[in-house]
Amino acid sequence: MPSVYLETFGCQMNELDSELVAGRLAQLGYTLTRDADAADVVLYNTCSVREQAEQKVWSRLGELRHEKARRPGMVVGVLGCMAERDGADLMKRMPVVDLMCGPGELDKLPDLLDNAVRTRGSLLAGESASLSALQGNASRRSATLAAAGDDLELLDLSRAFSPIDGDGASRRSAYVRITRGCNKFCTYCVVPFTRGAEVHRPPGHIIEECQRLADAGVVEITLLGQTVNHYRFEHGAAVTVGGMVQPQKGRTYKGAHHRDAFAGERVTTFADLLHAIHEKVPALQRLRFVTSYPRDFGDDVLEVMRDSPRICRYLHVPAQSGSDAVLARMNRGYTVGEYLEFLDRARQFLHQPEIGRPLMLSGDIIVGFPGESDEDYRGTVALLEKARYKNCFIFKYSPRPGTVAYDRIPDDVPEAVKRERNNHLLSVQAAIGHAIGQEQVGQTYPVLVEGLSQKQLKARGLSAADRKPRTIGVTIGGAAVATLPGVEARDTGHTPDPGPVQVTGRTDGDLIVHFDATSDAHARSLIGRIVPVRVESAGGLSLTGRLLDA
Repeated sequence: MPSVYLETFGCQMNELDSELVAGRLAQLGYTLTRDADAADVVLYNTCSVREQAEQKVWSRLGELRHEKARRPGMVVGVLGCMAERDGADLMKRMPVVDLMCGPGELDKLPDLLDNAVRTRGSLLAGESASLSALQGNASRRSATLAAAGDDLELLDLSRAFSPIDGDGASRRSAYVRITRGCNKFCTYCVVPFTRGAEVHRPPGHIIEECQRLADAGVVEITLLGQTVNHYRFEHGAAVTVGGMVQPQKGRTYKGAHHRDAFAGERVTTFADLLHAIHEKVPALQRLRFVTSYPRDFGDDVLEVMRDSPRICRYLHVPAQSGSDAVLARMNRGYTVGEYLEFLDRARQFLHQPEIGRPLMLSGDIIVGFPGESDEDYRGTVALLEKARYKNCFIFKYSPRPGTVAYDRIPDDVPEAVKRERNNHLLSVQAAIGHAIGQEQVGQTYPVLVEGLSQKQLKARGLSAADRKPRTIGVTIGGAAVATLPGVEARDTGHTPDPGPVQVTGRTDGDLIVHFDATSDAHARSLIGRIVPVRVESAGGLSLTGRLLDA
């Protein structure tokens, strides 16, 4: 069978999509490779949310022109949001592309790829054989009558997972999708148009998937959703096709501080789902989730988090701006006051540093959104100082094709002003992060060990990409798909020093912690384990500690 190289750009959703696609292709007999230059098929799983990720894809496709001229039988595919958004225009701009597949049609990729490979003769003859599977109607996956034709759920259910990669390194964390799509339609965001309407997976499927991962050795699972706390499955409205319960259309609702008034035996809320996974998968040592939407986050979820010791004390809750006027133009659906009220409420329920369980927060901020005044920006600085994120993803606004803002809201903030505000806000967040780090000195935390630290990688002449590449992140059916975090067993020309080896890991609050193992063998034995580490110092983005008896 042909060899396939798959590279992923963008968010955690894309990482999971790539893992599922890799698993399905491996099950069909394709050989998965890390060498793009030798691959028969090159696939790029794309993101169009951030301009930088998109530009990388265009650059990769441009580089492939020469390789395709040298090897005309090579098949090139673009998956994900860029394929869905740009459609035929992408192929016109980049004739090197043979197939496209949107994120809502990934179950069709094997057939597309098989057709492309089978028509390799026509490709060699210079004939056009372009193929695509795009949603078009973004609600197709949401319609009850379309359930019979929905095989996308099977892509999640049929995933294959190995806790050991091809280089012998351990892998002990995994993503599990609970919702697809989004109903929010923020004016700067293309996701509702590329991933479709909000759809919730059946809770039984999610719990079964978590159990299978735990049985395979996974100790930490991250539940994924564009607005993860919107999860709500109505059992009375479920559709079963071929013995399988289908995902269900999500409905926009206004959040409350109490449990959903319609919840009960016939409804599984997000709080119910968290509790069920925690109780029914006891082998799972850590459960976390991203991304949360602040307006619809009820106290029922906070209560479950508080009362469930294996649910992480970490929330990623994007604010995007500290100005009510800007938030309204973004169509975010909440005010600054409502956002800060939620953070205060979350801290009241969950922040318990006296027992070693501080609540850690992270967020997203966009600076320079159209119409943002100096006063608006000062409001964002004030929000950042009140929120006290451990880290915050701060971006300059860039108009994204396919969004409401791109067509209707003029990009009127000068680039120089965006850059100045972005740099200043980064410096404000750096000071906040440093202060939070200093507060952790002297504390002891359980740390999930992920692999070598960047410092150790540099000492060995390796890059961070060698520890955690953006290619596929799983080994399936014995085929080495990608290098996972750990101490590599491949020949790098480096003779390991028998002395201390610095490794890195994360607390349940998502704090990065570095500490020394005594040797390479010791480091390898720690990867994938949760061990106690006492924090002794704090840097800009990470902590350094000492391993206690483990």
